[in-house]
Parts: sequence; C-alpha cells; structure tokens
Amino acid sequence: MTRTREIRRAAQTDAAAIRDVARESWHAAYDDLLGSDTVDAVVDDWYAIDRLRSAIGASSHHVFVAGEVVGFGHASPWEGAPDVAHLTRLYVHPAFWGDGVGSHLLEHLDAALAGEGYERLRLEVFAENDVGVGFYESRGFDRLETIEEEFLGETYDVAVYGRPIGSE
Repeated sequence: MTRTREIRRAAQTDAAAIRDVARESWHAAYDDLLGSDTVDAVVDDWYAIDRLRSAIGASSHHVFVAGEVVGFGHASPWEGAPDVAHLTRLYVHPAFWGDGVGSHLLEHLDAALAGEGYERLRLEVFAENDVGVGFYESRGFDRLETIEEEFLGETYDVAVYGRPIGSE
C-alpha cells in the first residue's frame, strides 16, 4: 500500500495540511468558474483552521485523511434525515487525481457511516465541475436534482447526488 492510500482519521494537527489540499483542489476545479481570488476567499473562510479543528473534533463528523494529507474526506449528518449522511467534503491534491485516493477515502467514509447506521449518502457539487461530477457518477451516485444556489452574489447550478451507503 502506498503512502497516499494509507487512510486514517484526521487529527487536529492535520488542519493546516487539509486547508492546503483544499486550496490546491479548489484552484484546479473552480478557478475558471469562480476566479482565483474568489477561490482563495472561500478557502480562507470555509477551511479556516479553527473551523476544521471543530469538524475534526465533532463526534458526529467523520474526517479522514490520505497519506501525508494528499487528500481528505468529511461526512456529517444530513439535516432532517437521521439515516442520511452528507458528504461535506472530498478533495484530493490535483497531483494525485486519478490515483484512487478519492475512491479509497470514500470507501473509508462509507464503512464508518455504515457502522453508525446511516443508509444513504448525499452531496452537492457545482454542476460545471466536470471532474467532481464524473467522479461521483462513476462511483454509483445518481443525480437527484439540479438546483440554483446563490454563492457570493452569483447564481450557480448545483447538482445534488445520492446513493445507498456501501454501494460503490
């Protein structure tokens, strides 16, 4: 097993590395859609060290990292449905795209969620994120709907996906 495929629960000390992977991934996936400055602003806010540490420490959240933090996955309860989990984040450094890191993270999240009685996994992704959409569709996620969401004053199409836990 390569170091990139060693999956473990995230530790508080991983927060800065998780933010770094998020920044690289967001730039690769969203610069053309959102712009580089917007990506930096979003990552600085959503991946602030204290917010990441809070998620890592929350008992209802599952945060895993791959290798020396070349990728990470984060799932939490889906609001209003006790048997549904929300794939909040799943990002891999672009240098490792296509190496199976994201799939391996998803497998670990599935196992952890199944162990807690979750039956379904849902997520949202910008509909124009071809890499993300392709990844999820190739792993058994079905598009449930496409919604319009306001994001930093602009409106974007967001695809909502779901699938049973463990059906990859």
